[in-house]
Amino acid sequence: MSLPAEAVTALDTFQNAAGWEQRARLLMQWGERLPALSDVQMCDANRVHGCESQVWLVGDLHDGHWQFRAYSDARLIRGLVALLLARVNGLSAAELQQVDLADWFNQLGLGRQLSQSRSNGLNAVLQRMNELAG
Repeated sequence: MSLPAEAVTALDTFQNAAGWEQRARLLMQWGERLPALSDVQMCDANRVHGCESQVWLVGDLHDGHWQFRAYSDARLIRGLVALLLARVNGLSAAELQQVDLADWFNQLGLGRQLSQSRSNGLNAVLQRMNELAG
């Protein structure tokens, strides 16, 4: 399965980072690029349950391809969510089900930064995407 263009950019950027400190900085920068959701979108119905920090997710289907937008109140989670969005935006519902979260973050060199609770939270976001796409 080919990667969306933004995922390829993310891989290039993170794989060329010189060590963890640079990756951490990049992670924050990716998070800062996430556009904030409107107050209307940041409602309980769009909140992803299963995350320790608050994450809101909305999705739209365009010509069979999903475009998700998400936001978190936690900076680190916002960066991780931004990288998840890079991986999934533009995929069909069937492709979305094939996404391997752990593998994606390992490829980015961020696997060891995913504590159990962060990993569970990101899996909850992906699960919610699949529910919306279902």
